[in-house]
Amino acid sequence: MENLSVFRALEDFRAVSTRLDPGLFTVALLAALAASCAASALYRYFYESRGTGSQVHRAFPLLGISITTLFIGVQLSIPLSLGLLGSLSIIRFRTPIKEPEEVGFIMLVIAASISAATFNFRFLVILYLVAAATLLLIRGSRRWRGLRRAGVLLLALPDSDAETASAEVFAYLDRHLGHSVLESSTSRDGTTSLQLAFSGMKVPVPDLQAGLRRLAPFETINVFLDRPGGIR
Repeated sequence: MENLSVFRALEDFRAVSTRLDPGLFTVALLAALAASCAASALYRYFYESRGTGSQVHRAFPLLGISITTLFIGVQLSIPLSLGLLGSLSIIRFRTPIKEPEEVGFIMLVIAASISAATFNFRFLVILYLVAAATLLLIRGSRRWRGLRRAGVLLLALPDSDAETASAEVFAYLDRHLGHSVLESSTSRDGTTSLQLAFSGMKVPVPDLQAGLRRLAPFETINVFLDRPGGIR
């Protein structure tokens, strides 16, 4: 019985080998690798400078070729596919996803790998064209005035100076911020506190603070960003 089982396993292996064209397999792997590198480049270009995630794009090339190989194996043999699913069920990812865009890029790599594994290369090209256009559209939408708040600016100065310097301060902010809105203004114990929401910043934060201090004797100038590195 044991020899019969070994014989059947060898026959299954020969059947899989004859159905697998090494040339097509290589083409699929190269397509998946190219798509994964393209996804990594898109991630770096659009999100790396602003992200605080786990640098997940470094795993995209290996993910792409691994997923492609798995799905090609699943197509070739039902027993092999069941074995692959059983082995994959023990895998657990312990590193949490820190940025929401990481989920989208991982799904992009998976979709591209499945397209390469099923030799739907036209779908692969269309997928990346639409993905690139979507990312460009998202980036362009951030520049629309008032569409997305980038942070909050908190200013505090004496009441006497607030009356005389307010016009110059707001004019200065209009020149150096993409868009700003005064959300609240309070006066307590001789100090006026202003809270402004802004989107976009045309100068570095230290230069903005230095320019404001030249206009009026501010007691505090605090800039809070909604997302670290979120201003471009």
